[in-house]
Amino acid sequence: MTVEEWLRVRGVLAERRHELGQAAGRLYPGLSRVGSTQLLCRPEWIPTEPLLLDAVKLIWQDDPPPPVVTGAEAASEGVRPVRPDGRRFRTYAEALGELAPPAVFENRSCYGLFDADLRGPRAELRMGRAWYFDGIDVGEAVAHELAAGHGTPLRDLVGDPLDFSRRPARPAITTLTLRRDTDDSRFVLHWRDPAKVAHAGGLYQVMPVGVFQPLSLASERNDFHLWHCMVREFNEELLGGSEDYDVAFEQWDFATALGEARESGRLQVHVLGLGVDPLTLAVDLLTAAVFDADLFDETFHGLVGVNAEGRVVRDVPFEEDVIRPFLDGTEPMQPAGAAVLDLAWRHRDRLLTRP
Repeated sequence: MTVEEWLRVRGVLAERRHELGQAAGRLYPGLSRVGSTQLLCRPEWIPTEPLLLDAVKLIWQDDPPPPVVTGAEAASEGVRPVRPDGRRFRTYAEALGELAPPAVFENRSCYGLFDADLRGPRAELRMGRAWYFDGIDVGEAVAHELAAGHGTPLRDLVGDPLDFSRRPARPAITTLTLRRDTDDSRFVLHWRDPAKVAHAGGLYQVMPVGVFQPLSLASERNDFHLWHCMVREFNEELLGGSEDYDVAFEQWDFATALGEARESGRLQVHVLGLGVDPLTLAVDLLTAAVFDADLFDETFHGLVGVNAEGRVVRDVPFEEDVIRPFLDGTEPMQPAGAAVLDLAWRHRDRLLTRP
């Protein structure tokens, strides 16, 4: 593949990502889905009832075995173009960074997922150190491969998309933010701008969503908390805050206020499940953050209309006729977003009832 052809196919991927996602879903007819959506899952990844966030135990794994497929294999040559001087790009992330870099594209440290079970009182995620580009090298590569329409050798090499030993799994935390009101609960949506993001451009998504990662390697163990990552994403995506933090989490007023709201019951945070995007093999932990209406208004009075990754859609009614088009594929919704909406609607009585 030449650089010119690679760029053309990358454009096809940006323009037809929703359609390609549906086609990718058809490649896995025997795998379970989350509700009526395309998000792939295992039965043990979907709890029968929402789990409080603190009920999910994170287990650190040192020196995990490397994945079987890294994206550097011969099977990926079809999506790693050849430069005019004859040199082939070593990885998909290298090609993306040089030829079509999104506005936000850094190889930051993150937490890799190696195993998961969200059933009952022993809910746990087994994780360890990882790097963001490792996920791009396989996930965006298999999406590009499908867009090119010349076979799926890399996807075939990966095999089971639900087996995290086969390829890098770099989970994001996908959060449905609900403004809980007596008879008029609402949520916010995000349209992801393909010019700004490497993943899921051109699709709607709930918000906030962010790769589970520490601020830096130095804070790797201190930031190994789902809540830390979620609070940062609330600040960055909904309020337009910077990704540069000059204060410790424990001394950050915004984090303190949200923590106190959780303790008082004005904010409940639940884990609803885990799933895999069939197009990019991206892994998402599905969560819901339910704010009392006055707390939401107080916390997000500065809610932005546009952020670093796209456009914010405010005040979307949490009603079946509104969310149904996002679940059935009528609207171009990222599978993880559709899945968390599906699960939240299924558990709406539990989520919307004030404890």
